[in-house]
Amino acid sequence: MTDWYYADAAQQRNGPVSAEALVERYRQGLLPLDSLVWREGLADWQPLRDFGQELALQPTRAESLAAAPTSAAHTAPPTAVHPAHTGALYSDTDVVYAGFWKRVAANFIDSILVGVVGGVIGTVLGLFLGAFFGFGSGLEGGAYVWTQVIVNLISLAITAAYYAWFHASRHQATPGKLAIGIKVVRGDGEAISLARGVGRYFALILSSLLLGIGLLMAAFTQRKQALHDLICDTLVVDKWAFTEHPEWQKPELGTVTVVVLVIFGLMMLFVLALVVLLIAVLAGGAGDWSL
Repeated sequence: MTDWYYADAAQQRNGPVSAEALVERYRQGLLPLDSLVWREGLADWQPLRDFGQELALQPTRAESLAAAPTSAAHTAPPTAVHPAHTGALYSDTDVVYAGFWKRVAANFIDSILVGVVGGVIGTVLGLFLGAFFGFGSGLEGGAYVWTQVIVNLISLAITAAYYAWFHASRHQATPGKLAIGIKVVRGDGEAISLARGVGRYFALILSSLLLGIGLLMAAFTQRKQALHDLICDTLVVDKWAFTEHPEWQKPELGTVTVVVLVIFGLMMLFVLALVVLLIAVLAGGAGDWSL
């Protein structure tokens, strides 16, 4: 059975429905011939009138009376609701979702930016709070604990604001995502709100805490959604998705992504080498003490 989708009077996507249900809506006068419809195998949405033979549509009485010759302006199919021009109408074949490795590259860039900015702010705050609580006491006891708590909370708030504000901005992307050419949207292609951006950041923490399984889900789910995307109803897509030029989307990784991933891989190898070296040194020291 072929599933059909159609645009209602408010230009919202409906479906899937069977061909019989689609024809019944037409017969009831709920679906004019100029309504846009789509099914698997079509490259784009098309007026229902184009499928009159396929669906065995019989003209209604009102349409028969209106079939008298009219100007071309009345017979031309509408174009204002092309699925590429609005988030309301689209099929999954119209959207290029950001794969796991594109997201890794973007997060690597953002982590560096957040780390640098957060490090500077944390240092300044640490010095300020240290002066406030008093260096003379050496920040002993509760003073040291309160300093660490305040610095960490402010750092968390700044990081959450960074991701939420950029994802809710006009570009719908952090600097890292902009460099890779991807963005964050709602499940229907609309922009996310600042509140949803904040919620998505804390859901991202949850995805990370579960042994990273929530993050790895982006490599296996149908729409490349990680756990925090599923929780917050968000998608990470190509920057040209849900725009007037969906044909400009690029499913391949791209040069910037490849370069960033290579740098990321080299850094991981360097860290791994340091860890192995440290283990070897500690093991050697333990052997000397045993003698």
